[in-house]
Amino acid sequence: MLSINPADHKVSEIYKLMTGLIVPRPVALVSTVDPDGIANVAPFSFFCGVGSNPPTVLFCPVLRSSGDQRKDTLRNVEQTGEFVINIVSDSIAAATNATAAEVSPEVDEFELAGLTPLASQIVRPPRVAESPAHLECKLLQIVFTGQNPGAGVVVIGEIVRFHVQADLEDNFRIDPLKLDAVGRMAGNTWVHTRGLFDLTRPK
Repeated sequence: MLSINPADHKVSEIYKLMTGLIVPRPVALVSTVDPDGIANVAPFSFFCGVGSNPPTVLFCPVLRSSGDQRKDTLRNVEQTGEFVINIVSDSIAAATNATAAEVSPEVDEFELAGLTPLASQIVRPPRVAESPAHLECKLLQIVFTGQNPGAGVVVIGEIVRFHVQADLEDNFRIDPLKLDAVGRMAGNTWVHTRGLFDLTRPK
């Protein structure tokens, strides 16, 4: 078995290892607004639920190597304390990928990707109408794992409102086949969540 010391390798090489091994990763399509109300939407595959009391979720932008290290999403969350996680189904996978383009802050990624902004109930950022579920969130904490390019930023938010497409939910259980979520592997490879199997949890 190959043994690798991260300190001996380039950040880009370690990134390739991590994104190849930590799979599949769910995709959060995160919508935010800046203090002037200009909307932004972008995908993040370092994304996970944290706990249910209170309901919390995290996603992780990475500091860039050029220009402003902070992505628009991170800067907007820092300034406004709000964001929306939009769940990515197969039907909006291509549009979600389009929002990953590096564009200037004044560019409307909703328009760029052909997505429809939908007013939220609690927070200012709009939801993505085409997404099957939305999590309106208020910022709880931001943790920087470092200050150099490639460092992760853990953004933790409390979910203050769930929105779920009606035919997906039954007694708070979500039908995974109807949700039809997609995930990320390494590089340009994505994955469907249709090859399901059950394992009964031991008592």
